[in-house]
Amino acid sequence: MKRVIIGLSGGVDSSVAAYILKEQGYEVIGLFMKNWHDDSVTISDECPWLDDSNDAMLVADKLGIPFQTVDLSEQYKERIVDYMFNEYEKGRTPNPDVLCNREIKFDVFMKIALELGADYVATGHYCRKGTVNKNGEEVYQLLAGVDGNKDQSYFLCQLSQDQLAKSLFPIGELTKPEVREIAAKLDLVTADKKDSQGLCFIGKVKLPDFLQQQLKPKEGVIVEVSKNNSKFNKEDIQFNSKEEELVYLSRKMNFTEEDGKVVGKHQGAHYFTKGQRKGLGVGGTVEPLFVIDTNVDDNIIYTGQGKAHPGIYKTALFIDNEELHWVRPDLKLENGNSMQVMARIRYRQTLEKATLYKVESGLYIEFENPQSAIAEGQFAAWYLEDELVGSGVIS
Repeated sequence: MKRVIIGLSGGVDSSVAAYILKEQGYEVIGLFMKNWHDDSVTISDECPWLDDSNDAMLVADKLGIPFQTVDLSEQYKERIVDYMFNEYEKGRTPNPDVLCNREIKFDVFMKIALELGADYVATGHYCRKGTVNKNGEEVYQLLAGVDGNKDQSYFLCQLSQDQLAKSLFPIGELTKPEVREIAAKLDLVTADKKDSQGLCFIGKVKLPDFLQQQLKPKEGVIVEVSKNNSKFNKEDIQFNSKEEELVYLSRKMNFTEEDGKVVGKHQGAHYFTKGQRKGLGVGGTVEPLFVIDTNVDDNIIYTGQGKAHPGIYKTALFIDNEELHWVRPDLKLENGNSMQVMARIRYRQTLEKATLYKVESGLYIEFENPQSAIAEGQFAAWYLEDELVGSGVIS
């Protein structure tokens, strides 16, 4: 009887995952991760982790499995929260959920589970694990969840072969309605519970309020750049190589205040991200303003009217070698090689046709269609059919 320790979050997905594992004959232990307890930054008066841990305990009780809480708040602050502040300060847009899976759930938590004698760690993610045999060795696959609407493989895009080897995803073959139905039949307290929103484990927070704890407000100007600005002219440039073209297509636009007109003020460029519309507080334009770029050094936000503004779109991005990760190391591209894939730059985005190009310094992804709001610091992930094979941080 193999032992599985499941991260019981107090939500419906992990509750049903625990039930399925028990039905499959595993010895199941529920562990609740307490990762955050600074309630000063949550929007509502609720104390999310307390409610969640109570719900997790009630589910464990109902399913008849042992339950305990483990406090990982120190590691969470160090590896996730500090990283977030650091990234925003640099004018990048981090993805704490991807990081939380790599650093907390499948690293710190997994080590604790294995010390407790677990054979596997399980979570309530909507994704699947597969295996292929390559040269007599078992290679693990990270596959999309059956429910296309809820597929969460993107959030696990940084997992390694070692982490996948010890992971189980019991609800990957189910759809969300099916999961809720099972929970209702079992009369679990989490059956109708809303999905958690906001930052992984912190709950609903106003991001600027959260960031203001460490990144001080600093007044700067909002500049509106016209879509007719000469910088957006696609002049016919002759490139000497494919790499030269990719460098051009993935470049960061260098705007200056002279490229537009000042239309408002803001309290800190580091609170904003590319493609953002809310929080600018500028009215009187024909179409709403969207952030097309930020400059944290000069503390200027550059904006453009309408979501079709050319400043929001790019067809290529670059990932530095240090930020490049292959879930399937056996499929890794060698320098000078390319690969046709389907890729996404954010969770829930539909997969887009793209080509990977491996160069000396890293990897370029060129999309067939222009992509909106490619933000530095976010993760790009690429797939072969329904298998996520690699990912990296956008440079």
